[in-house]
Amino acid sequence: MSDSLGQIGIIGNGSWGTALAKILTDNGHKIHWWVRNTQAIDYLKARHHNPNYLTSVTFTPDTIMPTNDLAAMVALCGTIIVAVPSAYTQEVISKIPETVWRQKNIVSALKGVLPDCNLLLNDFLNATLNFPTNQYVSITGPCHAEEVADERLSYLTFSGLNDELTKKVAAAFDNSYLNTTCNHDIWGAQFAAVLKNIYAIGAGIARSLDYGDNFLSVYITNCYREMYHFLQLHFEKVHPSDEQPDFHTSAYLGDLLVTCYSLHSRNRTFGAMIGKGYSVTAATLEMNMVAEGYYAARGMQSVSGNFDIKIPLATIIYNILWTDLTPAEGFLQIEKMMI
Repeated sequence: MSDSLGQIGIIGNGSWGTALAKILTDNGHKIHWWVRNTQAIDYLKARHHNPNYLTSVTFTPDTIMPTNDLAAMVALCGTIIVAVPSAYTQEVISKIPETVWRQKNIVSALKGVLPDCNLLLNDFLNATLNFPTNQYVSITGPCHAEEVADERLSYLTFSGLNDELTKKVAAAFDNSYLNTTCNHDIWGAQFAAVLKNIYAIGAGIARSLDYGDNFLSVYITNCYREMYHFLQLHFEKVHPSDEQPDFHTSAYLGDLLVTCYSLHSRNRTFGAMIGKGYSVTAATLEMNMVAEGYYAARGMQSVSGNFDIKIPLATIIYNILWTDLTPAEGFLQIEKMMI
């Protein structure tokens, strides 16, 4: 397939999808935008902003083409940005014939593994649709949608094996408030984005359990140590190459820091509610958003087992969320692990 981006489509109109739509339209791109909810489509067409997420962002009417016809949108576009929560991605992908997907560039804005198979999106596409990995680019942070809405300087990393395509995708997003960088580390950058959401839930739990900044700084340091260990072993065992990724950059350490510390972090907020005694269901309803780290905590147990790479801190967060381990008991265990 040509490396030309063609027309651009976005799947998903949550906070992150809306932020990506803002960046692209600010840069002069017209976007086709798949939105599940008909009322939200009508609102976007009439009022020119998302009624539910980042409501301060206003779109010029001729730059967005919202639709609930997924098949028609995918058929029109050469580049598809997937920005729905990972829990729903397989359902969306399955609605379009696999031969159609193989003709597209796919840009993943996911921050989780697909829960039914515990695979990153590129590995799922390759395994089930024989999708060429050189037509795939992933987007990672550190970048909160709310700060994009305010046009506060943010950073995105674009990871892909095809340099020309990766640079073209990055260039489509680069502007005065959004700096972009590129690398080849598809797997590491995405796994870092998955892990940091799990650790951020732990940071939120710690806050609600009245741990202070001193403990939190030690906790995040140990989380990064665990993340680095996982990424390094995964690189060596599963996807070795002559190019060693630099894990000490913003896509890895920076994204972990902002997700653990920022009040914009939905995973941190979700963890804070769990630490206060909310059930998972109650916390999700209260937030009206999906905390990717909740599903990631379960998925990464399977991933780490398959690769035989231990992630003990993430495992304790998993046990708090998915078994009967209480937050207080879990963090007593974490206390003893800190170095």
